[in-house]
Amino acid sequence: MPLTTDETSRVIAAAQQHAAGNGWRITVAIVDEGGLLKALSRMDGAPPLSAQIAEAKACGAALWHREGDGLADVATSRPAFFEGVDRLVRLPILPALGSVLVRRDGVVLGAVGCSGATAEQDKECGQAGLAAIGL
Repeated sequence: MPLTTDETSRVIAAAQQHAAGNGWRITVAIVDEGGLLKALSRMDGAPPLSAQIAEAKACGAALWHREGDGLADVATSRPAFFEGVDRLVRLPILPALGSVLVRRDGVVLGAVGCSGATAEQDKECGQAGLAAIGL
């Protein structure tokens, strides 16, 4: 079962609180295991394009069951295959840091994608959001 609406709200709040505490402005996207958007929230001052980037990061991670760095490895080592799969999904897949898988009891429930800060900071925000619900 994907994250509940309450869990989704708590993940977003914690990720954005972590970002705000560091002076960053981000967008957080949460998708289910099929890469479908459950929630999206852009902080005041976050770049407008960060909404599309965060969703594309999350969607790719959920569908491939790989976080952003793992997706980047596939895109680099098997570019033709990656490009082919990218055309099969409803959104472009962005192979970059900033996407974190949502797992419960070893099962992938979806992913969190963050954008607006540096790639490492985006990932840190996603991890902070999941930590707030014990994942």
